[in-house]
Amino acid sequence: MIPVMEFRQFSEQQTAFRVLKPWWDVFTDYLSVMMLMIGVFGCTLQVMHDKIICLPQRISLPSDNSSEVGLKSPLHLQSNTSTVPTGLKTNLDLQQYSFVNQMCYENALHWYAKYFPYLVLMHTLVFMVCSNFWFKFPGSSSKIEHFISMLGKCFDSPWTTRALSEVSGENPEEQDHKTGTASRSNIPMSPGEGSLEKTQSLRSIAEKIVVDQPSASVLDKKEGEQAKALFEKVKKFRLHVEEGDILYLMYVCQTVFKVFKFLVIIAYNSALVNNVNNTVRCNGIEAIQNMTGYKVFECNHTMAHLFSKLSCCYLFLVSVYGLTSLYTSYWLFYRSLKEYSFEYVRQETGISDIPDVKNDFAFMLHMIDQYDPLYSKRFAVFLSEVSENKLKQLSLNHEWTAEKLRQRLQTNSNNKLELQLFMFSGLPDTVFELTELQSLKLELINNVTIPASISQLQDLQELSLHQCSLKLHTTATSFLKENLKVLRVKFDDNRELPNWMYGLRNLEELYLIGSLSSDASKNIILESLREMKCLKILSLKSSLTKIPQSIVDVSSHLQQFYLHNDGTKLVMLNNLKKMTNLIELELVRCDLERIPHAVFSLTSLQKLDLKENNLRSIEEIVSFQHLRKLTCLKLWYNSIMYIPEHIKKLGSLEHLYFSHNKIEILPSHLFLCNKLRYLDLSNNDIRFIPPEIGVLQSLQYLSVSCNKIENLPDELFFCKKLKTLKLGKNSLSKLSPKISYLALLTYLGLKGNHFEFLPQELAFCRALKRSGLIVEETLFETLPSDVRDQMKAE
Repeated sequence: MIPVMEFRQFSEQQTAFRVLKPWWDVFTDYLSVMMLMIGVFGCTLQVMHDKIICLPQRISLPSDNSSEVGLKSPLHLQSNTSTVPTGLKTNLDLQQYSFVNQMCYENALHWYAKYFPYLVLMHTLVFMVCSNFWFKFPGSSSKIEHFISMLGKCFDSPWTTRALSEVSGENPEEQDHKTGTASRSNIPMSPGEGSLEKTQSLRSIAEKIVVDQPSASVLDKKEGEQAKALFEKVKKFRLHVEEGDILYLMYVCQTVFKVFKFLVIIAYNSALVNNVNNTVRCNGIEAIQNMTGYKVFECNHTMAHLFSKLSCCYLFLVSVYGLTSLYTSYWLFYRSLKEYSFEYVRQETGISDIPDVKNDFAFMLHMIDQYDPLYSKRFAVFLSEVSENKLKQLSLNHEWTAEKLRQRLQTNSNNKLELQLFMFSGLPDTVFELTELQSLKLELINNVTIPASISQLQDLQELSLHQCSLKLHTTATSFLKENLKVLRVKFDDNRELPNWMYGLRNLEELYLIGSLSSDASKNIILESLREMKCLKILSLKSSLTKIPQSIVDVSSHLQQFYLHNDGTKLVMLNNLKKMTNLIELELVRCDLERIPHAVFSLTSLQKLDLKENNLRSIEEIVSFQHLRKLTCLKLWYNSIMYIPEHIKKLGSLEHLYFSHNKIEILPSHLFLCNKLRYLDLSNNDIRFIPPEIGVLQSLQYLSVSCNKIENLPDELFFCKKLKTLKLGKNSLSKLSPKISYLALLTYLGLKGNHFEFLPQELAFCRALKRSGLIVEETLFETLPSDVRDQMKAE
């Protein structure tokens, strides 16, 4: 005997799959059970009862056997009615009758009458297997199992109830009650199901409320994580299932097969059902004649009458089955089942971004609708990005409270109170409770939506977006237009640049960092900037070949312009002439070979930086004499070979950078720029410093490190305002005692030279401490102990 529990897994699976069984499949299942009962009943009768009973039939009397005839004649029998039973005596024993019955059953009875119950049983089993084959086939069953599992979890998820109640405007508890009522009527319970553990995938909302009593308005952390996991599963499942249509094809094939089988059964059964007769004539069987002496037997088919009735019932059931299958075929081919539209769900729920689906995903949803459309409605919540974003937002708000965010506040380089959020799943609404916030920095956060509540941040002036896609509420846009002063945007694709950026009329500083196409005229960055009436600082870090024409819109009030290329050659600079109020200009890594002539027209320019270009000659430097406000000139990180004598005409210079070039000789005219306070000549090939350096009485910073200098002129130590002197990595062997003239010195770099000892006159440099003296430890030990102690003292 096989234990009943062995079949439990099949019954549970069948229960789970019932949501994919429309009414016609359920109806045909019941018809199959009825046909199976007919087949089993007929087979049982075949086994338990005699199949056929035969008696011999006399055709003619033999003339040579008068005594036998006399025995078998009716007259003789009538004369002995008092002692001998009436009837025809055959002289056949029981074994002979059994033999005759068997031989006549095998040879005389029509095959349809013999095998009718087995045919019914066989056809019914084929129907049953065909109806459930797509549930068992490996290529389709795995998809169905995953779909059923997700469907049940989505149906039961508290987030589904919350999302639908929010869009419908109903109280969540009332929504749960309505959903529970509907689910009770649509999900039947088997008699023994109460004693067994309920299948999680089919638990209704009503059951969940009764058992667990959750609060529909509050979504705890565990439920939120489960809902987020469901969103990911649904996304991946959709991508996988929409690729093919194997489920649809299998269902179509099995339906067509059932229709074909129905036609075959009706055809041959209608033709052969008349062959089931009560009386069967058995003759011409030589083996029987040899065994009994009789040639013809009249047989009675004991089951014929019952089989004829059963066959009529069977044909009726098959006909109903076939008509149902024909309706299924009509439904399959008349409707477009490989496409599914959630239009009615979008209209009913108000969730407008629920996408339509196709192929197997669409087909399963059509099948679900035949069971209960409520499943599709609740499942659609997990296809909506809006719903997913709401869930993420809710979880984010629970995770990042206002107090937790307040602990992350820091003061940035502009002395603003800043909150930096890095790789968050969204923007917590609690951010807008930090009313003291002045700067907001968002990095690597996708699908950020700034709500109207940003208007609570009255002190917010700076916004930084690093590879973030941002959307603004209308109220938020108006607020930023009035309050935002500084905007920094770093992007990979120019489509990430926000369109609302161009309407920030009170914006003062704009920093854009990202890869743009070489054709600046086609760039989104070049939309009109004329609304930015207050823009003073514009910084572009990209790969432009010319200065965008749209910058002319702000040229009249632009004061600082920074262009950092990635090495792309900047060839057209005529637009610079229109920036008449420009104070600072940086053209970095623009592959410039000469100083642009357009620069010489900027009479208000105070600072010019041409770092990391390809400058070799700077003869044009004489034209800088017209820029009487120029105080800072940075020509570092180039390939300049020499400094022209015209440098002396730049009398207003205070900061001069010539580091990381190829300069070998310093002209004495350089030191006629007597206002220099900062001079950087490091990382060149300089061997000699002219004594005219002593003219620079305002000099506070001098760097000649990483050169080939062997001696220092004594006039250098007449620059008594020097605070920083970098002499490292040269060929110096002696430091003059006149170092004591530099009483204000706080930093002295000597490391990397050939000194044998340090002069004790360093003691007179009372501002110089050990941390500011960059020298080898062994060389420091050559100083007298009192000098060392003085430097080590705080």
